[in-house]
Amino acid sequence: MKRLNRLLVLLVLLIISYSCFEKREVNKKRTEFINEIEVYYTCSMHPRVKENENGKCPICHMNLTKVEIKNNYSSNVASSFAKKKLSAESIIRKIKLQKSQLKHFKPEYFPVTLKTLNKKIRLLGTVLQSEEKESKIPARISGRVEKVYVKSTGSMIKKGDPVVDIYSPKLITAGEEYLIAKKSYQKKKSTEYKEMLEQSMERLSLWGIRRFQYQSWFKKENVPRSITIYSSANGIVRKRNAIVGKYFKEGQNFFELSDLSDVWVEMDVYEQDAALVSIGQSVKLQFTAMPGEFITGEVDFVAPVLDSKSRTLKIRTTIKNASGKIKPGMVADGTLNVTLAGRSLVIPRSALIDTGKRKVVWIKINDSTFRAKEIEIGQEAEGYIEVKSGLSVGDDVVMEGSFLLDAQAQLFGGYHEFND
Repeated sequence: MKRLNRLLVLLVLLIISYSCFEKREVNKKRTEFINEIEVYYTCSMHPRVKENENGKCPICHMNLTKVEIKNNYSSNVASSFAKKKLSAESIIRKIKLQKSQLKHFKPEYFPVTLKTLNKKIRLLGTVLQSEEKESKIPARISGRVEKVYVKSTGSMIKKGDPVVDIYSPKLITAGEEYLIAKKSYQKKKSTEYKEMLEQSMERLSLWGIRRFQYQSWFKKENVPRSITIYSSANGIVRKRNAIVGKYFKEGQNFFELSDLSDVWVEMDVYEQDAALVSIGQSVKLQFTAMPGEFITGEVDFVAPVLDSKSRTLKIRTTIKNASGKIKPGMVADGTLNVTLAGRSLVIPRSALIDTGKRKVVWIKINDSTFRAKEIEIGQEAEGYIEVKSGLSVGDDVVMEGSFLLDAQAQLFGGYHEFND
């Protein structure tokens, strides 16, 4: 009986030992699987092609490239990759370069830092006539045009230049009343005659007659049949309405002028920069017709609505043009300097990889291992890009060499395998 009990105990011990041995073998095999090197052949132009043997790409017939992947992750990490249960702060791709690759890989790193950004916005503008400087030479009294001094549109008129001679019975009568009132006042210095003289002079002035004109009439004791009208404004003739023999009523315009002593420069701001522009900012202008010369203006108008077709915002500045060298229709290149508020987390432009769906940077883990992180970006200025989220101060991002890591990632299936 005792012998039978001993045999049973030995049998139980053998069963337990075998189970433990089998479990260790399973774990050993699983560890071996995790640490093994996976080898396959792929096409550099079509990374989705994976063949077990070397040969030609079935799509483009290029020679296939050998790829070796060392699965050196722990079983827990491998399981989490398989299940794709990564946190928001996790990597979207991890690459470990082999010794043969590191010989040809000379990366440069940039520590993520805080910086005040000064953005230069490039603008293309066009010179326009200032609507505020448009003026007219109207008929202040009805009459018929007898002579036109301005030959054509585009002519320059200065204040005080003769523009037309008109025949106006009403104006001639007012002139004769002036002569009578002045003669009467000279003979008898009464208050009544003085008031009549002042009223007649005021009436002639309101109708556009200059003092020297009616004083000349008094000397000659005659009011001419044709009376000259002089310009009351400066400008270039935009519209010439005066024609010999044409009758004008009071208020109708002989000429319409554009005063180019001030001109507008209207510029387009692209949609991504529209929020950075405001009234009062300084803009530096250079005109194609005036190489080497720079003029500084101030933004005095920002359109309230974005153009839906061009996706641009209209802004405008008014500049002095006393010399008249700047002509409407000229093209101007503008530069608007904007200092972004606060200090921004930044990386160099060369560190960013734009996949279309994601903005990706590579971060150094050690000399041979790198990880890719998806980031949210803001403004770009001075060769730097503002980082809204995804990085922290001090992270070493790959500044030069990130495209090699990107190519390696594409060979391994891109950036999508690590995401939900």
